[in-house]
Amino acid sequence: MIRWKMLTLLLLVCGLGWSGQVVADDKAELTAALAEFLDGATRNDPVVHNNYWADELIYTSSAGKRFGKAELMASVNGRGELAPEEISMRYHSDDLQIMLYGDTAVVAFTLVGQSASETLRFLNSGTFIKRKGKWQAVNWQATRLAE
Repeated sequence: MIRWKMLTLLLLVCGLGWSGQVVADDKAELTAALAEFLDGATRNDPVVHNNYWADELIYTSSAGKRFGKAELMASVNGRGELAPEEISMRYHSDDLQIMLYGDTAVVAFTLVGQSASETLRFLNSGTFIKRKGKWQAVNWQATRLAE
């Protein structure tokens, strides 16, 4: 009886350790995906955008417009990727929060855009789904931070 209890406890502890590692791995993947996306968004890279957004994306912009991936990609493709000398605004994230719910995640952060003359801040949040080992945003909300 004691052996079974000890074995059960051992399996539970090992299982929790493994689960904790999965959570850490998923958070690391989402953090890396966001960093890669913001670098790509700085350059207006269509490949990065296409990989980041799910086909069924619902995007609500800070200007109060709602659209999907097709419209977003049309805008990205219309401008094309920027040459280094054309980049005037660089983006990064602050205050990143990631909440995991199995193969769904909510990511919230402050988007910071910096140019030579200004710094912009937006509160961004996204809902991600993990499919075939890949995280993609299915919903996005951007709100300009009140001053």
